[in-house]
Amino acid sequence: MATATVREWHDEEGWGVLDCAQTPGGCWAGFAAVEMDGYRALVPGRQVTLAEWEGPGADQDGYDYVAVRVIP
Repeated sequence: MATATVREWHDEEGWGVLDCAQTPGGCWAGFAAVEMDGYRALVPGRQVTLAEWEGPGADQDGYDYVAVRVIP
């Protein structure tokens, strides 16, 4: 588990990038990994808990890390 900051989030596409020390270069996150009720979206600049991730070497859209569970 790690604390991450939302670098960017694309509501219309349902994905974004999280930054934390454990995932250098950024961690790609899709809406399905976000644990919340209703519409799943994150807010740039906010901190979240990156509960699980894959990588290095996951290679999703050029990112070495991919979020599996994100808790806003």
